[in-house]
Amino acid sequence: MVERTVLAGARVVLPTGVVEDGRVTVEGRRIAAIGSGAANASAGQATLDLSGKGGHWIVPGFVDMHVHGGGGASFSAGDPEEALTAIRTHRAHGTTTMVASTVTGDLDDLARQAAVLSELTEQGDLAGIHFEGPFISPHRCGAHQPELLRDPHPADVRKLVDAARGAARMMTLAPELAGGLESVRLLADLGVIAAVGHTDSSYEATLDAIEAGATVATHLFNAMPSLLHRAPGPIAALLEDERVTVELINDGTHLHPAVLELAFARAGADRVAFITDAMGAAGMSDGMYPLGPMSVEVKDGVARIADGPTAGSIAGSTLTLDTAFKRAVTVDGLPVGDAVRALSATPARLLGVADRAGSLEPGKDADLVILDASYDLVGVMRKGEWVVSPQVH
Repeated sequence: MVERTVLAGARVVLPTGVVEDGRVTVEGRRIAAIGSGAANASAGQATLDLSGKGGHWIVPGFVDMHVHGGGGASFSAGDPEEALTAIRTHRAHGTTTMVASTVTGDLDDLARQAAVLSELTEQGDLAGIHFEGPFISPHRCGAHQPELLRDPHPADVRKLVDAARGAARMMTLAPELAGGLESVRLLADLGVIAAVGHTDSSYEATLDAIEAGATVATHLFNAMPSLLHRAPGPIAALLEDERVTVELINDGTHLHPAVLELAFARAGADRVAFITDAMGAAGMSDGMYPLGPMSVEVKDGVARIADGPTAGSIAGSTLTLDTAFKRAVTVDGLPVGDAVRALSATPARLLGVADRAGSLEPGKDADLVILDASYDLVGVMRKGEWVVSPQVH
């Protein structure tokens, strides 16, 4: 039986920088050692030489803190097998840690979904639950059903958190609504991330939310007022405060490259978390897909609400994080180390799993992604087991 796997001859991206001709040794489910140079052959060891074909990169497994589904499946279905389909789809694209995001619905339905997703969290398949809605602005509802929206009364917020049985990691709300600031404080007290999003908030009201304990901007720039020179709105408040991490959807549809560059220039790589905000069509072809109680049409890879009062609104994305990584480096011009922080280290820290995920370090879970010289994914390992076995010759 092979007890040890050695990946050698690649550029290994560590928190301290890039190791050329790097070597990662995996024993069981954890990283045992990281070094450089050729691997010594020994019994019970499998060695993978990654030095050929222009070289390869080894980066930490990606961490997605905002994803609704994939592979034709949705976390909002409240079905464990459907949830596992979505999880497996994103794992195959390098996301080794993910939080399941819900969509606005009736409180009782959301509580039932949370019960299912909490079991998958207890099993280790998920890192928790993100409630996106129903406590959001009807003026910025995006792909959320307007008639199901409600003010964030603390009792209702507590109901959803309790239904998650310790698995609630984040809740997106509009802090300007009645009960908004009280709910932000409640979430902070409960150890749940309060995220500002789908909001019509002013600059001043957003500052109040941050002071109350909000620490994340849900898909910054999207579903909130634009940045104006006399009315800076939530964007300026969220970008300028060092306590806030901003989510960005780097799919080329949600954000212009210049806007992404602006966010990185102001916030820095340590305060940016790339997310997919993916719905069930991620990893699938164009067509019709459900998103909570709504129907979504995907055309040319872009998902939009098919009918009703919000028809035509962008409905999440079909993005996977390996695509977001490649775009960050090849289109946006980010250094590989900054892309790794935004896709792995920063979201892992926010989710409280940085002790075992988000970076390549001895003792952490062997969650890693192998990319070729063109930044295309060729291998994925999660907890020491291959999800995508690299075909490297």
